[in-house]
Amino acid sequence: MPERIGILLVQLGTPEEPSTGAVRRYLREFLSDPRVVEIPRPIWWLILNLFILPRRPAQSAEKYASIWTANGSPLLVHTRRQATLLRGYLGDRGLDVEVAFAMRYGSPSVAEVMRSMREKRVTRLLVVPMYPQYAASTTGSVYDAVFTELATWREQPALRIVRGFHDQQAYIDALATHVRAAWGNDGPPDVLLMSFHGVPRRSLLAGDPYHCECHATARLLARRLGLPDDRWRISFQSRFGRAEWLQPYTDKTLAELARAGARRVDVVCPGFVADCLETLEEIAMEGKATFVGAGGRDFRFISCLNDRHEFMEALAALVTENLGGWPGARRGGPGEEPEKLENL
Repeated sequence: MPERIGILLVQLGTPEEPSTGAVRRYLREFLSDPRVVEIPRPIWWLILNLFILPRRPAQSAEKYASIWTANGSPLLVHTRRQATLLRGYLGDRGLDVEVAFAMRYGSPSVAEVMRSMREKRVTRLLVVPMYPQYAASTTGSVYDAVFTELATWREQPALRIVRGFHDQQAYIDALATHVRAAWGNDGPPDVLLMSFHGVPRRSLLAGDPYHCECHATARLLARRLGLPDDRWRISFQSRFGRAEWLQPYTDKTLAELARAGARRVDVVCPGFVADCLETLEEIAMEGKATFVGAGGRDFRFISCLNDRHEFMEALAALVTENLGGWPGARRGGPGEEPEKLENL
């Protein structure tokens, strides 16, 4: 069997089903990662096992059930579709490569997919964490999973990992095209709120670049859309526990905008490339209830890029760029040399 180049897309993860047991297994794996929760292990073990896992899974299972589809978890459905389409987009560029996807937590795991790719004689592996902005708790954790698996291999592949793409021109263009299409004939809202997943503020103080990269993405998107500074805001969602997280918080921002007289607010999530619980339930449902409950009139959630053509082109360009120089990685087609916008 000839040697192959492999592309591995890695997403965060999802429970296998919207049941209390499945969610408990998922949360146990997710919240046991020291990258995700940076609290001394003995203390966190007690909190996790005595307080969180006995109570939170049932609540989360109800939320997952509210967004579950006939084909399963939206995140799993979209990620599988992205991997399938990417194979074709790369084929159009003259690249004959293996493309697979894995979940950092849950199934299919990074380890099992890497082993499957090894059986297919993948000797050069490009890992693409599906997080535009780098955070130690997301992208850094993917690095950990890949290196942990490779530590058990005698013959290891040539390896590259995409650190992020928060300022990739093609990605910003894809976001802008999608937002404009969502506006249709109605035009821009009073305020476009760009909501990113939150992390504890101490991660910023410890040197994590996530906060800065989120702001860079937001400014680049606002510029591409031609929005003046008073027509867009940035916020952070999904905080957990009592510690301070990155601010401003999305729920409080939505309430403030409504009380300040904003009649229409649109929310887009440029840190997510596929719709999931955090976008479909927390933003589209809870966010709307918060805004309307505070006196707002028209709330619109703009979906993630998912498998839109513009994003698949951006992803193919990102992969092509990062394969440059590897034997067997023939390059060609539109977007061969994607530019990066300078950080603002």
